[in-house]
Parts: sequence; structure tokens; C-alpha cells
Amino acid sequence: MSAVEASPAASGSAVLDPVRALQHTLYRTAKADSDRRFHALGDKIIRSDVLMRAWFQVYRNQGASGIDRITVDQVKEYGVTRLLDELADELREGRYRPLPARRVLIPKPGTTEQRPLSTPAVRDRIVQAATKIVLEPIFEADMRDCSFGFRPKRAAHDALQVLVDEAWRGRRWVVETDIAECFEAIPHDRLMQAIEERVCDQSVLRLLRAMLRAGVMSDGVVRRAVTGTPQGGVLSPMLANVYLHRIDRVWDVREHGVLVRYADDAMIMCRTRQQAEDALAHLTGLLAELGLTPKASKTRIVHLAEGGEGLDFLGFHHRWVHSRGRTGAKGIGFLARWPSDKAMAHARESIRRLTVRSRTLLSVTAIVGSVNRFLRGWAGYFCYGNSSARFAKIRGYALMRLAGFVAKRPKRSRAYGRAVVFGSSDDQLGLIRFEGTVYAPRPFRDWRRKPNVGGERPR
Repeated sequence: MSAVEASPAASGSAVLDPVRALQHTLYRTAKADSDRRFHALGDKIIRSDVLMRAWFQVYRNQGASGIDRITVDQVKEYGVTRLLDELADELREGRYRPLPARRVLIPKPGTTEQRPLSTPAVRDRIVQAATKIVLEPIFEADMRDCSFGFRPKRAAHDALQVLVDEAWRGRRWVVETDIAECFEAIPHDRLMQAIEERVCDQSVLRLLRAMLRAGVMSDGVVRRAVTGTPQGGVLSPMLANVYLHRIDRVWDVREHGVLVRYADDAMIMCRTRQQAEDALAHLTGLLAELGLTPKASKTRIVHLAEGGEGLDFLGFHHRWVHSRGRTGAKGIGFLARWPSDKAMAHARESIRRLTVRSRTLLSVTAIVGSVNRFLRGWAGYFCYGNSSARFAKIRGYALMRLAGFVAKRPKRSRAYGRAVVFGSSDDQLGLIRFEGTVYAPRPFRDWRRKPNVGGERPR
């Protein structure tokens, strides 16, 4: 939990969660004095309740093992309290040394590119999580409204709502960009300077430097670079936000338009093409000062206009459309969004993997259950959009794959599978339906609702 999740009531006499109370105190203190530097944080990281909270977060997320090949289940067998006590002693005595993270390359959905993913050892993930618990409320007190990615109580849909609101206000010239290899390119020395603006506890600064210098192991070789907060680490998103905050805090909305940043992805909503060009030049200059550059292949200026090309952001395709009014009524223009082509391709690939021939030993009920779990999560995100047509396509694809799966089990024809799915089964084998689950965005209206994906329309 973040400090900002704790309400002011948490400071009352009956504090049930001391970790949240600690975070709330750090947040309030940092908020009250923007120049304050914190000098007594190391003792808070090694508190038993903070380390236990960190363990719960690591255990909940599971994840693969690091280079030591120790899993979270093996930690349970070893003894959680025993391990946490050992980590606290190492941190207190300055003996703690993080292991290099295990690096693998994973494909980026919808592209031929690969993304490096670094997996620290479980014990190192616990220390990172404990460090984040203590540091996050301090830096969160400084964060600006234009930053949305990997922040407590902020979601991708909050950023998407800004696009709807600003397009309605007339800011329809959009700079679309992301930062080239952001997590790999952040200079360690400049990142530490950004951290030292708020933290002067030398034990914590030494710990952070050790984490950054731990390096990664790939193909049996350890590499220790002087840049980067490796993707996969618990602390990496927060550290990236701390560094990129240097852009957020000097951004002038009146001069350069509305900045919407989700980690290393950014949109700038402008009123004119000239303003958009100036904003892109300004952003490029700010990034250069930080040792970063925009990714050329993903940087462009788009005009949101009826019949225009539109743009992709956070999994959605956004396009300015004109509604058809009732008989005799004039329609209105608005920013519509639906799952992007990449998101659709990713959904189809996920459904294909769940219904491959190698799973024919499982029952049809089990396969439908796994497909339904994926569809609920996928639709739970994309339901906040003009997504009905694309939802129908994905459900149709799922039905087709299920028909093929049913046919494979007794080695019958696809016609047999379709007959079972569409004819013999009244509910199409129990595959969830999406009726009543789509919520079109509206300008200046809170997007937060509780759709019942796969069930009845909420009342």
C-alpha cells in the first residue's frame, strides 16, 4: 500500500496498520516541506513489519527465480521469518550484497522486437520492495498530475481520460512518442542526484547504488553497466518516475500543451500544429539534458480529425469520429477508442495458446474455464471504450478455436466441433458473453464504474 492510500483518519488513535501509518507520515512530511531531505530511513527499511509486508508483495506476485534458482516456495520451506531476520542483519551491518539479476529476452506483443527482462533473486526482490515501501511516499509527494504510470491510486484509464477531456477542449494536435530504451539508458549518476534531492541517509544511498551496480547475468556472463534500472526489478518503475519527474516539474501547459506521461510513453495534447512542433522540440531538448532520446520510429505528430489516421496509446486505438444524430438532429464529434490491432493480435495469440492441440488431454470444461479467465481480464481493461465490435470479433475467434479444440479430441471434423459448440450446447459451452459490459468514455466524467464482465448489465 502507498502512503496516499492511507486516509487522514489513519493518523487517529486506532492505527491498525503500522506500515501504512509510517507511509502516511512520510508522505505528509514530504508534502509539507518540498525542500526537506530525509536522513533517517535505513532503520525503517529493516523494520520487521516492513520486511514482512515486502515479502507478502513478492509472494503475491510470484515470478521466476533469480540466478540462485531459489523460488518463493523454497523460501517458505526455508522459513520466511528466518530469511527476513537474516536480511535485516545484513542490511543493519552493511553486509548485504545484491546478486546480479537473471536477464532473458521476451517478445514484445505485436512486433518482432524483444524486450530485456531482468529477474532479481527473491531475497533481493524483498529488499527492493521494502525500500520502495519507505521511499515511494516521499517521492510521491512531489509527483505531478501529468504522470500516471506505476503510481499508487493511478491507472492507465486515468491517462486515457485526459485524452478524451483535452480533445473535447480542442487540443487535437497530438505529439506521440516514447523514450528509447528508457529503463536501460538512465544514467546512474544523474539518477542518484535526483534521489539525493530528497534522501541524504547514506545507508540508503549506498543500498541504492549497490542495487544499480549489481548488474545482470545473460548467457553466463555478468554485465555491470553505468546506466539503466533493469526492467523486472521491483524498484525500477519508481526510480524511472523519479528521474523523469525532472521533465514533469518544468513542463508548461500553457506554452507547450498538456503532457500525459505513462512511464516512458508520452502524449502531448496541443491546439495547433505549430504548438505541437514546438512541444516536440522542447521535449527532445529536455530528454537530451537527461541523457535520453525519443524513439524515432514511434515519434510523430497526429491531427485528430474526422477521417484522420488516429493513434495508439496504452493498448487502445484513438480516433476522432462524428456521431450520427437522431432524425433531424446534428451529430457531434468525439474521441472514440477501441482495442488496437496489436491488442487484438495479442488476444488472439493468447486464446490460441490456451486451445492448442497439446492441451487436448484436458477437459473441454477446463479449457473453457482458462479462456474465460483470460477474456474476463482482457475485457475488464478494454470495456472502457467503444469496443463492442471488437469484443464480438474476439468472442467469435474464441468460439472458432473452441470448435476446433472439440473436434481434435475425438479426431473429428471442424463441422463436428461447430455443431457441438453452436448446436448441442445452449450456452456455447459456457463461454462468457460481453453484452452489457462496454462503457463508452465521456468528457469530464469519472470512468470508474464496476462492469460485470461476462454477466448481466449493472443496474
